Amino acid sequence: MTDTAHTEAAVSHSFGLLRLPDSIAFGDGARASIPTAVARLGQRALVVCDPFLASTAYFSELLEGLEALGVTATVDSHVVPELPVAEVEAAVERARAAAPDVVVGFGGGSALDLAKLVALGLAHGTPMNRFYGENLVPGPVLPLVAVPTTSGTGSEVTPVAVLADPERELKVGISSPHLIPRAAVVDPRLTVGAPPSVTASSGADALVHAIEAYTAQPRTPEWGSQLPVFVGRNLLSSSLALEAIGLIGRSLRRAVEHGDDFEARAEMSYASLLAGMAFGTAGTHLSHAIQYPVGALTHTPHGVGTGMMLPYVLRAILPTDAARLAEIGQALGVGGGSAEEAAEAAVREITDLMHSIGLPRGLASMGVAESDLEHVVELSLTVRRLVANSNLEPTEENLQRIVRAAYRGEHQELAASAATAHESETRA
Repeated sequence: MTDTAHTEAAVSHSFGLLRLPDSIAFGDGARASIPTAVARLGQRALVVCDPFLASTAYFSELLEGLEALGVTATVDSHVVPELPVAEVEAAVERARAAAPDVVVGFGGGSALDLAKLVALGLAHGTPMNRFYGENLVPGPVLPLVAVPTTSGTGSEVTPVAVLADPERELKVGISSPHLIPRAAVVDPRLTVGAPPSVTASSGADALVHAIEAYTAQPRTPEWGSQLPVFVGRNLLSSSLALEAIGLIGRSLRRAVEHGDDFEARAEMSYASLLAGMAFGTAGTHLSHAIQYPVGALTHTPHGVGTGMMLPYVLRAILPTDAARLAEIGQALGVGGGSAEEAAEAAVREITDLMHSIGLPRGLASMGVAESDLEHVVELSLTVRRLVANSNLEPTEENLQRIVRAAYRGEHQELAASAATAHESETRA
């Protein structure tokens, strides 16, 4: 089959879907457009900001710009990592007094997610647990403007907000197209001050978003009914994901090691944006599902957990997803030979990248005990919207193999067991 014929066949048997903000501004200096974007949506703004950013010159410029346009701004800088549900609901109550008609998120992933959740709570009330899961937000939330200062979550363009609920023993997601910000402003200049550890964990998460979107289970949409938030890999998400993978492969190490390398920072900001656009409809899968209980157990950053798990997940799906992984290898500039050889080269390159930026090599080094593993698997399997989004059948046995290999830090043993399991399923 020729390349043209192959593309036509792929298009005829696939589909594309993107859900995005009304406007996306990207580039050095794009921050100057934030006040105008806010003023178009309201005149009373609640600005949710990471506390260490509240005294920066860039944040002062934002407030001055809002004032110049007649927008009254109330600042809430009580953003805490991982967003415990009690803190989220307290933020909603604080916001009521300001009676905002637009919410601005300015900061890392937690600040952007808190802005989304406050906009949700002001529109539809609390408790938040009424909205856990997919498509349970009953209608529009307050309009949002999202301004990321790290390159990782892609939350500025996604329909997802994640928080921690101690009663659930794992982090939980609220997923709805209503949570997509109305405007996203991505200025890589805002990321230059991020420390190496934050750059590493957020950048790793962006790579996981792109790779899991690219390897998500393909589905046939039922266009006449309400679609799930994550619809699986598709033509539009895949093109964005593959571009993001290539950018991250050549810029993440530089951004971590040389934080003042603006070219690397700009490429990571752009890649994170593309990855968010991709997984916002395609979805993520096993690395994220496993990180939810691991993050709640160890209180480690989200990107540390997803990035550490990614090589193990890729080893497990290699027998069924060799062609996709080979294409990822090509985007990363590695591979050659058969699809299996190129896929193997891609997994090695991703493993080396995660190690080179300082991520832990296994669950044990993150503080997970061997006695925790059964419960981690049990909780991971409850995150159905994620585990079902992988080509690997989401059985307890399959997740046990991944989690135990990640605990021991043994990639090759997992590769061998994954191949054996695939052969057994094929014979059956």
